[in-house]
Amino acid sequence: MPEPTLQQADPEIAKLIDAENLREHETMRLIASENYASRAVMEATGSCLTNKYSEGYARKRYYEGQAAIDQVEELAITRLKKLFGATAAAGGEEDLHVNVQPYSGSPANLAVYLAFCQPGDVVMGLGLPAGGHLTHGHTVSITGRYFKSVPYGVRREDHRIDMDEVRKLAKEHRPKLLWAGTTAYPRTLDFAAFRSIADEVGAVLAADIAHISGLVAAGVHPSPIGIADVVTSTTHKTLRGPRGGMIFCKKQHAAAIDKAVFPGLQGGPHNHTTAAIAVAAKEALDPSFKTYAQNVVENARVLAAALVQHGFAVTTGGTDNHLMLVDLTSKGIAGKPAAQALDRAGIVANYNAVPFDPRKPFDPSGLRIGTPSVTSRGMGKTEMERLASWIERVVTKATDEAEIAKVAAEVKELCAGFPAPGIRV
Repeated sequence: MPEPTLQQADPEIAKLIDAENLREHETMRLIASENYASRAVMEATGSCLTNKYSEGYARKRYYEGQAAIDQVEELAITRLKKLFGATAAAGGEEDLHVNVQPYSGSPANLAVYLAFCQPGDVVMGLGLPAGGHLTHGHTVSITGRYFKSVPYGVRREDHRIDMDEVRKLAKEHRPKLLWAGTTAYPRTLDFAAFRSIADEVGAVLAADIAHISGLVAAGVHPSPIGIADVVTSTTHKTLRGPRGGMIFCKKQHAAAIDKAVFPGLQGGPHNHTTAAIAVAAKEALDPSFKTYAQNVVENARVLAAALVQHGFAVTTGGTDNHLMLVDLTSKGIAGKPAAQALDRAGIVANYNAVPFDPRKPFDPSGLRIGTPSVTSRGMGKTEMERLASWIERVVTKATDEAEIAKVAAEVKELCAGFPAPGIRV
């Protein structure tokens, strides 16, 4: 007898997947960390490779039966070296080591700590309230509990990273590890300046490009490859791959990084994810990917400018990358109720703290908005300007359900003209 389909085996889960599938078609997804993976990437993640255990590395496994798996991992590494090696400041592919086994971005970051630090060592990263990531030393993360974290911030007057403060703190505290990376910061990072500071104090420089890896790969954001000692990233977000992680490093650190990932933190790699990473890397090597990345940045700039025209306060006045932070204080509404109203209108964003936010993290003043997903659907300047108008209508009438329903209908109609890649209704 044929095996039952998902619908037959578990109609409850099948129904929920169908509901999410429809939602991703009918709404404008503005979560900065979300995107649409291609059908090919999703086919790889749903392949028989999910059945396979492969502890160790290619050609050095602890289990037999790895002939196909080794080639999958080697393909992923070769393609990523070609993709990101082309962006390197020095050395190119020749001095680049890649590990594609981290389960996601946070485990990749933990591997960096394990490779270079001892408990209690001083580490520095952009503070969470200023747009940094939990794993860069925040107190609620294991990275802020096992290491002495010294966060740096942004200037109050323009909300940009204060490199003078970074240098001052680094010289005072002599960190073992210095992070250059963000999760809610709308401007490009000066990796060369971070390198200079790291060299001055003898720190290992780690760049976390989880949000911007697709932009870096396409050459529309400066690359830390060849500048930082180690570079971590997720493989989804702007790169449009599966939910996974990867680490780039100079060859002198290859053994330490590989040992930290396995056996330091993980067992067998997720081979179906590795295959999907290889597919995504191949897609990113196509010239069309550069056009997509350029459009992500242009859409973000257009949307930020349009929001400013509608009277919104956009942190730093705009954006250089794929995201923007919007301070809603002047609109008389907090981020959480605004995000909830927008969700009901088919516009999906997340509430987010803004620099020097007087409100609590779970009830902050702002929104974080990103353009990767809508760009993958083919939307452009006209749609971004219309989107800003919708956001204005919803935020100023967040309790007017009739108005929200009108916007939701208009959003649904627009989305119907821009089919979501990778998934089918």
